[in-house]
Amino acid sequence: MRKSVLFACLCLALSAGAQKKEGGISSKMLSEIQKEQKLTPSDRALVNAIAANSIDLLAVNRDNAGALDTHFSIETRRQSITDQKSSGRCWMFSGLNVLRSDFNLRTDTLSTDFSQAYLFFWDQLEKANLMLQGCIDTGQKPMDDVRVQFFFRSPIGDGGTFCGVADLAEKYGLVPSEVMPESFSSDNTSKARQLIASKLREYGLQLREMVQKGKKASALEKAKTRMLCQIYHMLQYTIGNPPEKFTYAFKNAKGLAVGTPKEYTPLSFYQEVMGGKQLNGTFIMVMNDPRREYYKTYEVELDRHTYDGHNWKYVNLPMDDIEQMAIATLKAGHKLYSSYDVGKMLDRKRGYADTENFDYGSLFGTTFPMSKAERISTFDSGSTHAMTLTAVDLDAKGKATKWKVENSWGADWGQKGCLIMTDRWLREYMFRLVVPNEYVPQKVMQAYQLPPVMVMPEDPLFLPDE
Repeated sequence: MRKSVLFACLCLALSAGAQKKEGGISSKMLSEIQKEQKLTPSDRALVNAIAANSIDLLAVNRDNAGALDTHFSIETRRQSITDQKSSGRCWMFSGLNVLRSDFNLRTDTLSTDFSQAYLFFWDQLEKANLMLQGCIDTGQKPMDDVRVQFFFRSPIGDGGTFCGVADLAEKYGLVPSEVMPESFSSDNTSKARQLIASKLREYGLQLREMVQKGKKASALEKAKTRMLCQIYHMLQYTIGNPPEKFTYAFKNAKGLAVGTPKEYTPLSFYQEVMGGKQLNGTFIMVMNDPRREYYKTYEVELDRHTYDGHNWKYVNLPMDDIEQMAIATLKAGHKLYSSYDVGKMLDRKRGYADTENFDYGSLFGTTFPMSKAERISTFDSGSTHAMTLTAVDLDAKGKATKWKVENSWGADWGQKGCLIMTDRWLREYMFRLVVPNEYVPQKVMQAYQLPPVMVMPEDPLFLPDE
């Protein structure tokens, strides 16, 4: 009798947890769907064409495919184009592009290229520490806790934001690209990242176990240090050994060395190229997020590169305000770090982004009417790629009509390594901009200095730039 009662209870529990049939595709529903699929001869031609060709090729708006106007009324000094290869380091390339441009603007005759591999080494070590310390800090929480899962889901990655450039350069300095060149694994990061992430997950479980057993803080720090020794070792093998000292002479516009070579440490080199000042505190980050109230400051929890560094903090502004700051900064000769949902409406062959490049609606007999706020809320759009804003073209009334950025996909891509974007595209798909303090209006700076609203890193808009 007991077995039969137990079996009946088990069946009842299973049936209660089973998926209800009402939400599935019924035969009636499928019949109604299929009745709508009456293909005309034109439809059949489209079926054949779409099956055998690129959707973008078929959806090209021929009315918008003419020659591009490449003139810009305001354009900063041109510099060499970088290439992030098969890595997600666009934030670093864009940030360092801004720093080398500012150095050239300040010295007028001198130039240099910064090593992305050098800063990437420290970025990866710091992110490893951020993950391991996060496992210690959340060690008493269950594995399915949202914060615990945050650390284990993505223990380490290539992506980031400009605050990472500021914190890392301030802590570890900079070196010229010729002092620490790229390696295969800095150009092609996926395999090394996968192996290091696996090791970090293993170490994270060990640290959680120590926390739950009540181990002292000193024991946890000793264990974490031992773990970071192994991560450092793996980074040495894959990226290279970061130099402690080097000898270097700056170059002029013709690429010739100027003056006597001088011995530097990475930190003394950083001080020289920055003119003796620190990067943190000299800029603010702004964003256009139409879901949230404008002229308020937001901070993204755990969105930082170093455990002891700065979370990403930004003031949310209308696009009109963002554009005015961008124009003022470009007029003064400064390039800007900026980020976009670059894959949307992008003509890769021409290096041209415009909302009218493709007519997907006509191709599929539908429309795509979501607003910018709706696209963000539904994970349909968000910041995916950082580029260096370099130029703007203004009409007779001073309104922007198009913009240009230096990309980090090599000099052979697009417009000689650059991307031209219409103003209507920028307003829809631009999200972030880093602005030097001297070009920030008082109203915006006052908003930036207010206590921030904390935003969770799971928000759809706060994926790192890659």
